[in-house]
Amino acid sequence: MTKTTPIYDFAIVGAGMAGASLAAELAGSATVAMLEAEDQAGYHATGRSAAFWEECYGGPDIVPLTLASGPFLNDGGFLTRRGALYIGRDEDSAQLDHFLERFEGTGASISRVEQAEIAAKIPGLRPQWTGAIWEPACADIDVGSLHAHYLSAAARAGAVLKTRFRVASLAMTNGVWTITSEAGSVISARRIINAAGAWADQIAGLAGCEPAGISPLRRTVVQLRTNPQPSSEMPLVLDVSGRFYFKPEAGRVWLSPHDETPSEPCDAAPEELAVAEAIERLQSVVDWNVTTVERKWAGLRSFTPDRLPIYGADQHNSDFIWFAGQGGFGIQTAPAAARLMAARLLGNETPDDLAAIDVTKYAADRFG
Repeated sequence: MTKTTPIYDFAIVGAGMAGASLAAELAGSATVAMLEAEDQAGYHATGRSAAFWEECYGGPDIVPLTLASGPFLNDGGFLTRRGALYIGRDEDSAQLDHFLERFEGTGASISRVEQAEIAAKIPGLRPQWTGAIWEPACADIDVGSLHAHYLSAAARAGAVLKTRFRVASLAMTNGVWTITSEAGSVISARRIINAAGAWADQIAGLAGCEPAGISPLRRTVVQLRTNPQPSSEMPLVLDVSGRFYFKPEAGRVWLSPHDETPSEPCDAAPEELAVAEAIERLQSVVDWNVTTVERKWAGLRSFTPDRLPIYGADQHNSDFIWFAGQGGFGIQTAPAAARLMAARLLGNETPDDLAAIDVTKYAADRFG
């Protein structure tokens, strides 16, 4: 008897946080295959995130997605409250004021604080850091557990995960996509969801769609041992000018120079110059002694030209769906983004708690 090859309702290219969360929301109501190029899901951006749920991260137009994702992340036990400080010097006072103005009315809980309060929260703070924005709700995200939750939920609902499936070609005939891997494996699906992160424009090209102008940018993170050891109660600390952020992690410091170096889609690796810059910037903030660089890594954060995500059907092919360009905020917004997209793809009403989100800001046709 000849075995019939299934035609999936959706083939999702990429099984990182974006692809896994959307698969979990779709499966059960549709047949879903996740196609992952690597040996394991979440190898690239998802697996290299120093993620935090931070209300202002990504800008005012991302706040609605972040706030709508908060209850799911909190109720699921994926968040650990930390708080965040955007710090500045005297010369940064106007930037701190502008920060407050940008987020006024967004629902983000932020307030201006002065040096004494900053110093109490950051032991060893150097005196030139005189002002800050305090965000008490900021929390660490257990990225690994969240990703595993979505993969498990998708599998329980019947979604199929195919690893080592690096897409080589896409072709549509009679309303069905034929998706062929570099190894020659073939999948058929009625619609393709492009959740390929840094590779999203390449996948679009294979489908005959115009690129969205998604740019992969390398972000470096280092794990340091310092003297003194950072307090576990210390908040996430970010430069209001965007030159660094750091936080404690299991007795160590996780530090980034907040770099955004253009890169081809690749298995990103840290550069020594970025590591050195990160340490130099940390030492301009606190009087700690860096004793050891224990780990260093890099990941690619992918942005559209306007730095907002791209969600929805391609303007020229309604069976090619964009779910990409989620920058560094894709993990903290995953619950809301996946539920929004699943409702649209399944023809369901938008959930009440997401109804106020203006999805037109993220539409795929805005670059046309």
